Amino acid sequence: MESTKLKRPKHKGSPKLFENPILEKLTHTHISAPLIIFFGTSAALIYYGIFEKGFRTPEILAWFAGGLLFFTLIEYLAHRYLYHIPATTPRRQKISYTMHGVHHDYPKDKSRLAMPPVLSLIVASVLFIIYRAILGDYVFGFLAGFLVGYASYLAVHYSVHAFKVPNNFLKILWHHHSIHHYREPDRAFGVSSPFWDHVFRTMPRETPASAKTAVGKSIDDDNQGKAHTH
Repeated sequence: MESTKLKRPKHKGSPKLFENPILEKLTHTHISAPLIIFFGTSAALIYYGIFEKGFRTPEILAWFAGGLLFFTLIEYLAHRYLYHIPATTPRRQKISYTMHGVHHDYPKDKSRLAMPPVLSLIVASVLFIIYRAILGDYVFGFLAGFLVGYASYLAVHYSVHAFKVPNNFLKILWHHHSIHHYREPDRAFGVSSPFWDHVFRTMPRETPASAKTAVGKSIDDDNQGKAHTH
């Protein structure tokens, strides 16, 4: 049993996940908060690496690019294997639904399109400790790239659900994520880029032009009638 079934989502409302009011409040996040925090933290890491640790700009930017690329891989793997973990027990089902299944059921709940900043900062701090132990001072460039990757992922994910399909090259991201939500939940795991879907052969099966979301339409509004229960 997969953690999220392909079914008709609810496009209004926001479900209650916790009885505790504090925990429940923490599950709601305005998208501006993590973007400000993580773009700002990345800038501070780059600044510290250059002006305090003495790295040359090209050197730290190379590590930045490495961290950015590494994040895109983590994004893909987490979405495929963690967020869509088979719900083989009630506990797994609860964890899976809280992490990601709720988003599939309520894709237009904008307050749940990002991990709460408090939890994100804890994860980022743990990653800093791990990467510092492995990379030494190169962590300032690598983690900066990783966090920019995460912030960019959040921006893309928010945009494809909150805004209409643009009439430019970015529309491929809207189509790609729409397919994951409404046609093939076992494919199209990349959000910020379909690159790793190409690498790991989880690209969507060819989609008829008539099934693609039209420019100027929301991926959720255009596809809510296409979702069904297996």
